[in-house]
Amino acid sequence: MAPTDSNSTGDLTSEILQALSQTDQISSAETFPHVPFDSLKAALDRLSSRSMVTYEQVEREEASLEPEAVSIVSHGSHEARVFDAVHKALDGLSIQDLEKEIGDKNVTKVGQGKAFKEKWIKKDGSKLVSLVDSINDVTRDQLRIIQETKTHDSKIIADLKKRKLLKMQKVISFRISKGAKFALELVKEETDLTAEMLATGSWKTATFKPYNFRALGADQHSGALHPLNKVRQEFRHIFFEMGFAEMPTDQYVESGFWNFDALFVPQQHPARDLQDTFYVSDPKKADRPGPISPDDKRDYAEYFESVRQVHENGKFGSIGYRYPWDEEESLRLVLRTHTTAVSAAMLHKLAFEGRGGRTPPARYFSIDRVFRNESVDATHLCEFHQVEGVIADYGLTLGGLMEFMNIFFGKMGITNYNPYTEPSMEIFSYHTGLNKLIEIGNSGMFRPETLEPMGLPRDLRVYGFGLSLERPTMIKYGISNIRELLGHQVDLRFIEKNPAVRLDKD
Repeated sequence: MAPTDSNSTGDLTSEILQALSQTDQISSAETFPHVPFDSLKAALDRLSSRSMVTYEQVEREEASLEPEAVSIVSHGSHEARVFDAVHKALDGLSIQDLEKEIGDKNVTKVGQGKAFKEKWIKKDGSKLVSLVDSINDVTRDQLRIIQETKTHDSKIIADLKKRKLLKMQKVISFRISKGAKFALELVKEETDLTAEMLATGSWKTATFKPYNFRALGADQHSGALHPLNKVRQEFRHIFFEMGFAEMPTDQYVESGFWNFDALFVPQQHPARDLQDTFYVSDPKKADRPGPISPDDKRDYAEYFESVRQVHENGKFGSIGYRYPWDEEESLRLVLRTHTTAVSAAMLHKLAFEGRGGRTPPARYFSIDRVFRNESVDATHLCEFHQVEGVIADYGLTLGGLMEFMNIFFGKMGITNYNPYTEPSMEIFSYHTGLNKLIEIGNSGMFRPETLEPMGLPRDLRVYGFGLSLERPTMIKYGISNIRELLGHQVDLRFIEKNPAVRLDKD
């Protein structure tokens, strides 16, 4: 039975079985060269599910002629056409006459160069004359072979590709063999056990189609959570499990006071330069810190003055930075460079809650977006998400912070100096994609110059730690370039297909 170019899966399965009945193995490239891939694959899957055939996919690269190469096969190579035109003119041809004879300026130009190189023609005065009586059009012969066989010697293929006469394309075919239940006819498989079958007893001899538990369901075109949101939720679970309360972080614009001064960052610090921070141009300034609601009874004026004093002349046992502190600089509006500005406001609120008694211990966390004027590369963006936590309690030590970091990062499966913390520690993790250790966070203990102006008691200590949300996500999903995770270069298919995440599991 001769194979036909049939799109019917039923007819095609019969043709496959008939072709296999005459031999133990066939190649789809030879037996069904013109059958569309999808039709052939569907027929093979149907037969394979019944164990009537087995098949394996074979991939190979084939050379395909470009339109210019097809023209060469039909009319000869450029150099051969130039030689033929010159050779026919007994007295030679001028370049202008050669162009008229061939009718294609590009063929004339390219052909001349190659004909000169092969020493088939030469220039004699103003004319071109032939040097040999006959030639072998090697290029045309090579392209003819490739047109028939789809392949040739690798060096020849490379040379013709360089001349843009060929392109390589991947071709998929199948090697098909008889299966354990090979037969020439398909047995009808029932998909349902019906009442009629039970009544007549025909179910006893019926063949039922087996369930395919690996079959994918229909694409529901549903929405998808971004990997950052998935990892963010995992972080939130960890914080809540460890007794933290979430801080409000919906204010992207902060004054320099909350973003820098309250955290004991001097006004000459490089972090406050235009090269590192985005300043707001309109409006440029904020008001002095004040109540955020009618119920807010905190003394902001005293706090503002204490911060000024601890910077300028020192206070609470500190000698300060001893420089003329500028209120105008403190009130400049910035896109927050860290969520620690929110932590400062929360600690100030905590101090007020403890007035007239013992300030209660507290644990706060936040996960939100921050902005820094950084050079964009594989691990840095101008905006990213910061995960931050603070722990306020009595008797805290650096050793306790190290132990807490071990526990915290252990829950995630992850075995720079800050002016407002002293001492400080950095946290690194190995990234298999980048093949190096990358910094994913830092930690330290808040300085007294940060805490005591808020009104917190001297014996209260505060741990502070932070990390980006992006880098643990990159490590978890094996992403080596942060721009593939956040921004306009993100592949939406990755967002739709990325798996669920558990930070403590591979």
